[in-house]
Amino acid sequence: MDAIRIRGGQRLSGKIHVSGAKNAALPILCATLLSDGESLLRNVPALRDIDTTAALLRFLGRPVDCAPPLVRVDAGSQVRPEAPYELVKQMRASVLVLGPLLARHGRAKVSLPGGCQIGTRPVDQHLKGLEAMGATIRLERGYIVAECKRLRGSEVVFDLPTVTGTENLMMAAALAKGRTTLVNCAREPEVEELGRVLNKMGARVSGAGTDVIHIEGADELEPFDHAIISDRIEAGTYMVAAAAAGGDVLLEGAPLEDLEAVAAKLRQAGVEVGREGDCVRIRRDADRPLRPVDITTAPHPGFPTDMQAQFMVLMCLARGTSRIAETIFENRFMHVPELVRMGAQIDVDGHTAHVHGGHPLSGASVMATDLRASASLIIAGLVAAEETEVLRVYHLDRGYEHMERKLAQLGADTVRVSQRDG
Repeated sequence: MDAIRIRGGQRLSGKIHVSGAKNAALPILCATLLSDGESLLRNVPALRDIDTTAALLRFLGRPVDCAPPLVRVDAGSQVRPEAPYELVKQMRASVLVLGPLLARHGRAKVSLPGGCQIGTRPVDQHLKGLEAMGATIRLERGYIVAECKRLRGSEVVFDLPTVTGTENLMMAAALAKGRTTLVNCAREPEVEELGRVLNKMGARVSGAGTDVIHIEGADELEPFDHAIISDRIEAGTYMVAAAAAGGDVLLEGAPLEDLEAVAAKLRQAGVEVGREGDCVRIRRDADRPLRPVDITTAPHPGFPTDMQAQFMVLMCLARGTSRIAETIFENRFMHVPELVRMGAQIDVDGHTAHVHGGHPLSGASVMATDLRASASLIIAGLVAAEETEVLRVYHLDRGYEHMERKLAQLGADTVRVSQRDG
């Protein structure tokens, strides 16, 4: 099992390229199930979750040549509409095959999903929507079994915005008979990106990226060739890393327009954030004190829950107390005890953390508990005295492409090691 070792205190400078967005690539890979023929995805990041999705598509009967940044999905001779627990348990996004399989083949049997242990993330909104479109659904020994000869267009009102729920129903509606209207949708850029792909395939999708989406279903859909957008969370993570360590970093391809909430809080904390062509520049003199900033996570375009852990580390360096409220997931402060091991002073009261900043961090052996917690601990290691070892970085590999190498490009002392190496 790998770990990442960091020797802190290095100023970051230079330029790195932001990878393609994992959370856009995964639903688009699942959308290949809606058509025959060869689909080509470009700018795909080399991540464990991409490999897991490729393995799932192969199990379902679609040949996949997975060689990021290119992934090619071919037509299969016969698709088996069943996604087993052994594959689905590895990541929650696997449930995104449910809508395409049901819409295309009239039946789907998909294991209830797994993924990061950051709280309850039910699929009831997915099932409610599919039932409104005519599906018969039952739960059977840990599996969702859905059947419908052909889905029909309907109006579905989500009880709360859900990214994967919105995406699953968009894909199902793309082959449904008639018009589907989805209300109270997730507005994330990855949802908008899926809408662009479905339009390339021949569906008529309007409103993706807003809270109301209309989909006119097609009788059949075509394969596609598409380049994935840049990963806003990866970009935001490196923005925070540069702010924490201090320095001057240029992020090539960073989608600043999708990171306004993060950029605003960084500026409020005293960090320079600016656009330069297709790049974003982050500057902070390490001697310049950071100001404490309060944040509350919210669905897009609010402050993303996927940036909460990273920003908490930055607030550990600010002089004063900041308040961080987590409104999306009920169990997303698992990185706090690990940061406390490094000297952070953080009090948690329910869904709110009070970060008492200005106290130096010290290197320690810490354990990653989920994807974004992993990134936060690495950022903490960048500013801690002496050496930090972050264990269980398989979480990190689900969502960051060679993070230790990219940080090393900027001057950080970061290296991946096998724990067998001692």
